[in-house]
Amino acid sequence: MNIEWNAEKYTEDFSFVHQYGNDVADLIDLKTGSTVLDLGCGNGALTEQLKNKGFHVIGIDSSEELLNIARRNYSDTDFIKADATSFSLDESVDAVFSNAVFHWIDSDKQSSMLHCVYNVLRDNGQFVFEFGGQGNNALIHKGLEKAFLSYGYSYKMPFYFPSIGEYASLLENAGFKVRYAVLFDRPTVLKGEHGLRDWIDMFVKIPFRVVANPEDIENIKSMAVNELKPVLYKNGKWYADYVRIRMKAYKA
Repeated sequence: MNIEWNAEKYTEDFSFVHQYGNDVADLIDLKTGSTVLDLGCGNGALTEQLKNKGFHVIGIDSSEELLNIARRNYSDTDFIKADATSFSLDESVDAVFSNAVFHWIDSDKQSSMLHCVYNVLRDNGQFVFEFGGQGNNALIHKGLEKAFLSYGYSYKMPFYFPSIGEYASLLENAGFKVRYAVLFDRPTVLKGEHGLRDWIDMFVKIPFRVVANPEDIENIKSMAVNELKPVLYKNGKWYADYVRIRMKAYKA
């Protein structure tokens, strides 16, 4: 997706994204010194965690804003700017890891991305990842859709949230053998009194491109937040209704 990131705010206020990724990284069972590609590495925080596990790590991301932070904070790690749906590497890797990335890739580009992953992996290489699954942030998106309609606009879902069955089929068609798959709810605390509004500002940008009037944009966001407060604001904290799909596959 063509989206510009507020990289500094993302790093400061949405650190839960990479923190939850630590559990996903534990699915990689390789010896020290193995090479791991962090696909969609963002600000490099998880790339560094993989490095601390003893792996040789390469980070790839399409966002120059996030890569600038990664290179600044982890200058001894290789970071490459590339698109997840069209990348290649000079040498094969033992594993490809990805956290909170694939839901940003349109459904018709998923096969291209999986083809790239397959090509960079060594035989029997591991593919470990987590991203938004079926039902992810359903309450938030329904709230936004209702607010859009109230102001005469259509809300177009900007993300891809598949079921396990759907994504396992894509993996198998790309040549992978699926060995682990789980879909689970993970309600996630958002930072600050304006946590949901900040979340919308950070992650839901593309649907607002059809809204020409800046005042309508502000009103839509405020309406959605007010509508969602009874269900997503609990004990003084905002929550996002995350649902994650976590999988591990091997290159056949």
